[in-house]
Amino acid sequence: MTKSAGEPAEGTAGEPEAPKATPRPAQKAPQKGGQGARQAPQRPAKGAGTVPAPARPVDDVPGGQDARQRPAAPRPAAPAARSRTARLRVAKADPWSVMKVSFLLSVALGVCTIVAATVLWLVMDAMGVFSAIGGTVSDATSSSEGGGFDLESFLSLPHVLLFTSVIAVIDVVLATALATLGAFVYNLAAGFVGGVELTLAEDE
Repeated sequence: MTKSAGEPAEGTAGEPEAPKATPRPAQKAPQKGGQGARQAPQRPAKGAGTVPAPARPVDDVPGGQDARQRPAAPRPAAPAARSRTARLRVAKADPWSVMKVSFLLSVALGVCTIVAATVLWLVMDAMGVFSAIGGTVSDATSSSEGGGFDLESFLSLPHVLLFTSVIAVIDVVLATALATLGAFVYNLAAGFVGGVELTLAEDE
């Protein structure tokens, strides 16, 4: 059967036709090199070094001249050093340790005495002091029966060294004994009064 032109198609009878979508006008892409086109930032070529920006003169920097003419701010003063103090008391002195220390000190003092006497005798003998004094003493003590006193032979170097050594030995014995006895006496006194108090300070 042939369908007439006025009859609707099969399956579409009584259904309204869908509206046709109107085509939108295509937006024109901005032309290259146009006024409205944004220029892309140019990237430096690979391997090319970056050019440093020129340094601004001091006058162009805000406050540049003032910064040069302005004196440096004074540094704060360093804090004063504090010291810690401690009070200690010598309650007892060991007599044995006192005896050993005093013996060594007295021996050193005796050796120094002998060396000093020897050096002094050599200097005086080189200056002719003993010969001059010995001649004066010999003339003053001379008599018709015999010669005067020979001071130069009496003050010879062996006699001086012997006399000085005897004095040094006596000094060692007396100093050691007196120091040991002083330790005993101090211990007895410290038992009654508590001993000598010392104040020690330590700087931080």
